[in-house]
Amino acid sequence: MAFDGLFTYSITADLQQLVTGRITKIHQPNAQEVILHVRANGKNHKLLFSIHSSYARVHLTEQVIENPAEPPMFCMLLRKHIEGGFIASIKQRDFDRIIIVEIESKNEIGDPIVREIHAEIMGRHSNLLLIDQEQGKIIDSLKHLPPSVNSFRTVLPGQPYIAPPTQNKWNPLTVTDEELTAFFAEGKTSKEIVQQLAGFSPLHAEELLYQMKTTSNTLACFKDFMTSFANGGMKPMYVLFNQKVYFSPIELTHLHDGDITIYPNVHELLDRVFFARAERDRVKQQAGDLERWLQNEIDKLALKTKKLTKDYERASKLDQFQLYGELLMANIYAFEKGVKEVTVTNYYSETGEEITIPVSERKTPIENAQSYYTKYTKAKNALVMVQEQLEKTTDEISYFEMLAQQVQQASPGDIEEIREELAEQGYLKLRHAKKKKKQAKPEPERYVSSTGVTISVGKNNKQNDMLTFKLAKRTDIWLHTKDIPGSHVVIHSSEPDETTLREAATLAAYFSKARESSSVPVDYTEIRQVKKPNGAKPGFVIYFEQKTLYIDPDETVILQLKKQS
Repeated sequence: MAFDGLFTYSITADLQQLVTGRITKIHQPNAQEVILHVRANGKNHKLLFSIHSSYARVHLTEQVIENPAEPPMFCMLLRKHIEGGFIASIKQRDFDRIIIVEIESKNEIGDPIVREIHAEIMGRHSNLLLIDQEQGKIIDSLKHLPPSVNSFRTVLPGQPYIAPPTQNKWNPLTVTDEELTAFFAEGKTSKEIVQQLAGFSPLHAEELLYQMKTTSNTLACFKDFMTSFANGGMKPMYVLFNQKVYFSPIELTHLHDGDITIYPNVHELLDRVFFARAERDRVKQQAGDLERWLQNEIDKLALKTKKLTKDYERASKLDQFQLYGELLMANIYAFEKGVKEVTVTNYYSETGEEITIPVSERKTPIENAQSYYTKYTKAKNALVMVQEQLEKTTDEISYFEMLAQQVQQASPGDIEEIREELAEQGYLKLRHAKKKKKQAKPEPERYVSSTGVTISVGKNNKQNDMLTFKLAKRTDIWLHTKDIPGSHVVIHSSEPDETTLREAATLAAYFSKARESSSVPVDYTEIRQVKKPNGAKPGFVIYFEQKTLYIDPDETVILQLKKQS
């Protein structure tokens, strides 16, 4: 993780644009994220705080994050204390991963008060706290830490605020030239830099050492390196190198052989880094039980398929029962009651070889022949029934796998529609809601292509059916991954340009089971060529006269299309 003290320094510098801004709204999408809506310098901004153990961060975001129907208690508390307040300052504590937002507000009787939001970006120890500045006490926090959990500092409402322990490292902004010169006089490793200088992660320590190789003036190189982090960074960069993701507010010259993308600012960079992962985590919080249920159903159906396949193999012996019955009837006078087997000539074979047929010694020749005819009839009926059951089970597996893929790639708002669909199909009972709400119409996600054409994406079966059969025109272009579970995508144009067509195909490939693959086949045709068979499950269609594109899913393209919408 490259969200170290240096990254925090860059973010804090760039967030100065919010100072004097007014906090207009506060939302808490889930237990780990808070969003402040700030009106500053004539613009609206969304400031995201996340304390996720793997994705902890603070930055401005353009992503649309859905909120729960009822705000959590911490969100209500923030609204009470800081909504309508003005941001007086945003600063970093001791070059650590701590950002303090000072807010001037008013209490219930109109007296001025000062509150502080402390964002501690420290992996699994990350936290967000609301502090009474005058008293130096904690009003509340997203995570509570009683003395039994943390003996150094108690994080509970009403307790004095104690900052996380310092590591007694040099502050890169205040360390003297003499100390730096002496430190770099001998060759250093990245580990030694991390141990000595506050705010350095191994990634930025490696970059500093790489830059120092090209100069003899290490002091000037160090100062230039620090300057490059000021004001939000010189060149925010996303690098894919050796199948690993690296990101930084500055150019990572030591990773120049990687797949590099430059972003206009650190906030868009972080949206790119955490876009899919953070969204996936939000969904997991809401749909973990649904994922487990779907997987259990798929596993049960797989076992059922094995059993039915064995039954089918047994029933497939019906031709042998018919042959035995007919040969016994043809040789009815050749054997008598009391024998265990009969050897007869197989008249139906070209070679006319002899065949031995097991018979019951308690039955007459006619009864034995009739017994094989009865087995033949039963096997014939069973074969039809087992075949029907196999087809039904295979269809159900495909259906549940499609839903599992939709849950994997859903946004939090899509999950409830998937639950509703399963309830309508008789698979699940809906959870009891506190208030009976009028069911809203499914709303597919909207994107806009680089050339300004609207594209819609169904994120679940309800949205797919709504999009394909109600919202789209007959001449619109419909796309779907070929023989792969995925979303219905519609270009709202009868003659889209090549750029729009490929971007829509990228959306279809990205929102499919083949998201992590390359050269994904995507079919496209007119809506008029898409049909829904009678009795088909939600989301299932057949289509004709399609053409196929081969697309590499690209998250950067998805972000850009969403941004344009």
